Amino acid sequence: MSAMIHSKYGYEPPEWVQADARLDRWYKDKRRAKQHGAFSLDKNKEVQHEQIRNSYAKTQFNRQT
Repeated sequence: MSAMIHSKYGYEPPEWVQADARLDRWYKDKRRAKQHGAFSLDKNKEVQHEQIRNSYAKTQFNRQT
């Protein structure tokens, strides 16, 4: 039997400790992305519409001058 390692979840085999570390990193990255709005579809649409409006306004301004 392999040596047990004390982790924040208790005593576990080394393979489980590595798996827990990978899952913790994945969850931390996902949570960070969610906090910064990476998964907010409405936010992305607003930015896209704003860019289209700005480019349209620039085009109209250039045609007038």
